[in-house]
Amino acid sequence: METILECKNMIASYDGVKVLNSLSFSIKEGEFLAILGENGSGKSTLIKCLLGIKQLDSGTITMSDGLKPTDIGYLPQHTNLQKGFPATVSEVVISGCLGRRGFRPFYSPAEKKIARDAMERLGIADLAKRSCRELSGGQQQRMFLARAMCAAKKLLLLDEPVTGLDPNAQEEMYSLITELNQKDGMTVIMVSHDVVKSVDCADRILCLCSSDHSFFGTPEEYVGSHLGSKFLGGAK
Repeated sequence: METILECKNMIASYDGVKVLNSLSFSIKEGEFLAILGENGSGKSTLIKCLLGIKQLDSGTITMSDGLKPTDIGYLPQHTNLQKGFPATVSEVVISGCLGRRGFRPFYSPAEKKIARDAMERLGIADLAKRSCRELSGGQQQRMFLARAMCAAKKLLLLDEPVTGLDPNAQEEMYSLITELNQKDGMTVIMVSHDVVKSVDCADRILCLCSSDHSFFGTPEEYVGSHLGSKFLGGAK
């Protein structure tokens, strides 16, 4: 498999404090990488660097085949929508095609089809004309995942995608993400606090630690590592 993303010796700071210290890892096309770590370990800074929002102090981020940060389908952390937010589900989903549309004033038929297919794929096509503020938390996350799919060419970056969802909605979201990865071949990077589920789902684990060396390797290696023992405890 081809390496789709490679990061070498990444150093980055937040508010003048170094939070990423010579971090190196890579992910191959079609793999599932879970990023773990306690608060303050640098997960948010890493996400911003991958999306091109923040510059590294030093080090490199290399994407294959001309892939750009704008080609990454990004699902941010779940937030409740404002009551006055007027958009419909279909309008939110197709906005993921903005990077494809460029400076054209209207979406093309191909872009509209991408949005329809994404809604069908995630089981929300029947909600297309609904106001997105009327949706349940799980439905909103499906909508935002569909939007990320519209933007993604090869890579989905999901930031704590199940936070705030009830247990049933969490399981549904994990099943959708796993299916996109395993059946559709989409490369997935998921930031999560759910260590046990990440070990079950992922091909690779990146565990950031503010007070120790970070870990990068297989789930099996992670379970047997010092950091794995620290974060898993008796859960696995």
